[in-house]
Amino acid sequence: MNPIPPAIALNQTMLAAGARRERAALGMLTLPTVLLIGAVLVVPFGWLAVLSVLDNGQFSLVHYQRIADPAFVVTLRITLEMAAMTTFFCGIIGYPLAYFMLLLPRRWAAFAGFCVLVPFWTAILVRTYAWVVLLQRRGIINSALIDLGIIDEPLSIAFNLTGTIIGLTHIFLPFLVLPLYAAMRSIPFHLTRAAASLGASRVRAFWTVFFPLSLPGFVGGLVMVFVLCLGSYVTPTILGGGRVIVWPMRVADAVNLYANWGVAAALGVVLLAATYVLVGLVGRGLRIDLLSGERR
Repeated sequence: MNPIPPAIALNQTMLAAGARRERAALGMLTLPTVLLIGAVLVVPFGWLAVLSVLDNGQFSLVHYQRIADPAFVVTLRITLEMAAMTTFFCGIIGYPLAYFMLLLPRRWAAFAGFCVLVPFWTAILVRTYAWVVLLQRRGIINSALIDLGIIDEPLSIAFNLTGTIIGLTHIFLPFLVLPLYAAMRSIPFHLTRAAASLGASRVRAFWTVFFPLSLPGFVGGLVMVFVLCLGSYVTPTILGGGRVIVWPMRVADAVNLYANWGVAAALGVVLLAATYVLVGLVGRGLRIDLLSGERR
């Protein structure tokens, strides 16, 4: 075996040293962000995880045994159903909306994006109470439908799960439309034109070329909406009218009414674990890295 010439060996050593210095510099640049994430996310969650397994200073799983009560299980099911249905409606509304924005001229697309962003400039509490005004039995929607002769009695679309889902869909729809629109903008249109030149119809070119390429952004937006819905507290409390009890409300009650941080911590840990498992299963089933938005 021929030995490596000294000049090449020296060059490789210098390149390796330069790579180490570059990694060290990048590490120093990212150190403040890592420390901030650790202080804001890791440390509080670690504290909650410890509280969930302590009872009077002793290790115990009594808090997890308490939340295994059927009442807590029912509220967990309602929480998951609410998040799933909201995500579904955001998907069937958001994808056509994002695709329509993509087809608009640039100036009109900017105006449509502005309209999507407008709800972000209003507090969630204000938007929720606005939906109460619209959906209640003598609200604007029921009054208009009765005046038009479409219905005879007011619809029960407020202070229940239906009203909660309507409000959450409006609140979280931009979290799907904006990243999905950005993902669609990155898809080259010449791919669909190439499919059309090979004999595919516009519908077939969309479903076989465009939609699969937009799927990572679509699924990432859906997961974002689902996770945000799981932690929603204000909208279910107001639009649910006390009939829709979700786990964030249970967490608040455990802390504010009963001062039981152990049960609240156990609820938070279980909800986070369930979210992580569901997101992981979705990403694995679709073979999509939900963090990077790329196919595996």
